[in-house]
Amino acid sequence: MKTLPRRDQVQPQDTWDLSSLFADDAAWESAFRKWEKRIGGYQKFRGHLADSPRSLAAALKFESLFDRAGEALGNYAFLKSAEDQSNSTYQRMVGRYQSAASRAAQAASYMRPEILAIPQGKMKRMLADRALKPYRVLLVRMRRFKKHTLSKREEELLAMQSEMASATNKIFTQLNNSDLKFGLVKNERGEEIELGHATFSTLLHAPKRAVRKTAFHQYYGQFKAHENTLAATLSGSIHRDVYYAKARGYASALDAALFPDNVPQAVYDNLISAVHKHLPAVYRYLDLRRRKMKLPDIHHYDTYVPILSDLDTRYTWDQAVQTVIDALTPLGSEYCGVLERGLKGRWCDRFPNVGKQSGAFSSGAYDGQPYILMNYQEEVLDHVFTLAHEAGHSMHTYYSAAKQPFQYYDYTIFVAEVASTFNEQLLSNHLRARAKNDRERAYLINRDIDAIRATIVRQTMFAEFEKVAHAQVESGEPLTVEAFKSIYRGLLERYFGPEFALDEELSLECFRIPHFYRAFYVYKYATGLAAAIALADRVTTGGKQELADYLGFLSGGSSKDPLDLLRGAGVDMAKPEPVETALVHFGRLVDELNSLL
Repeated sequence: MKTLPRRDQVQPQDTWDLSSLFADDAAWESAFRKWEKRIGGYQKFRGHLADSPRSLAAALKFESLFDRAGEALGNYAFLKSAEDQSNSTYQRMVGRYQSAASRAAQAASYMRPEILAIPQGKMKRMLADRALKPYRVLLVRMRRFKKHTLSKREEELLAMQSEMASATNKIFTQLNNSDLKFGLVKNERGEEIELGHATFSTLLHAPKRAVRKTAFHQYYGQFKAHENTLAATLSGSIHRDVYYAKARGYASALDAALFPDNVPQAVYDNLISAVHKHLPAVYRYLDLRRRKMKLPDIHHYDTYVPILSDLDTRYTWDQAVQTVIDALTPLGSEYCGVLERGLKGRWCDRFPNVGKQSGAFSSGAYDGQPYILMNYQEEVLDHVFTLAHEAGHSMHTYYSAAKQPFQYYDYTIFVAEVASTFNEQLLSNHLRARAKNDRERAYLINRDIDAIRATIVRQTMFAEFEKVAHAQVESGEPLTVEAFKSIYRGLLERYFGPEFALDEELSLECFRIPHFYRAFYVYKYATGLAAAIALADRVTTGGKQELADYLGFLSGGSSKDPLDLLRGAGVDMAKPEPVETALVHFGRLVDELNSLL
């Protein structure tokens, strides 16, 4: 039996070197104590932010330096705890940091209201002063919220509701993660395994259809048994969104969600319209999948397993790194050189060990390396793609930190998935061009198709559900169990097509998606991949200017609004063309897959 090593048994060269943050735990402890004592420094600026441009600049500089030091402390604690989540030393380190950060947030809580209280004319004169030049964009953004900021007492009342407002999310989390019990299912080898959220996904990839079908019905049986509780919980979450939007004077809950990124609703609506237009290509793909898998009909539980069995591929860590670097050659020698040194060096914690956090992520800080956590397995081709994906995030952080001051280096979620999925596009192009035969090429194309369907088409369906459900509450219509299922069933019929066999239980899917309890987030996955596909094509077919534009985007951090950063890179997400282009690309891939199989 193959067992995982303990953390102290892992070779140092296979782990990240966190010394760019702190030399060791003792250095962290010393820095943490000094940082904690600085929390009281906020008090001296209280009541004086409007005195002069220099007084406001001094307060903002203090906050920026304080946050910068805190970011490094928090990142080190988080990364150390991720190495082995059973290590109580690092769990305590995380807890101490979070407690101090919470106290700091309370100490700084007066700053935003004071700044927003400055009269418009006076603020305009202050912003013209050189002292505030480093913070001008930050202040202009903050002032956008003035019209949606209430009186001091009203803001206090809203703040007092925060614990109550989070109740629906907590109820869903507890029910979903702790109370739902799904029983046992036999896999294709006849082994009984416990059915849960993670194993459900694994079982849907099982080659044997009977296994997939059993897992599907057994899994959704639990959601059926709790549908009334789940409907009440999701309805409560939506009512909360609508309440806060109305309280702050937004036109709708969707308007409130789009406002912070300065994204017009046309971006949301264009995404939905473009996907609707190209749904016939999705129907063609689903029928192609049914035919090539030799199925009499196709159900949702048939859409995850690869049409072709996984390729017999094996990439060592060094081979995976070299493959990723070769694929990213269009990004230039500087980009590839920095990344190669990082991946062959100690940016990445490479392999699984006992207690290590599952999955993969990139986590960088302004003053440290952009670290990557992997649980790399040589025989899983998807892990090569995961490495390319996380490397995209890390290089985005690297360039933004190198080119922007601290207050503008951290990019928003709207653009975060562009750099990562851009790298996946280049890797896929690279592997397809070097495929040894039609079967290998077909497997890679199938993977690309499923990625687009999952990220653009499926997430757009989710986004449309959120829009329709919130609009129903805003129009005064109640969201009952049957109302939820009716809305969701209608969307399933539209997005999967007339020939798809829809199981009744699939209408319950709306109750199990965690993002629905934190609404209007998922559309960013779809727009991110659409932008990445357009930009990957622009860079690979373009010249020096197109590459410079893209590297400029990576270097932009949050110095401009997300849409403006992407326009600078060469793609306008306020127009429907990028999504249209991505979906035309999807249709071509479907046609090519059909010709290869």
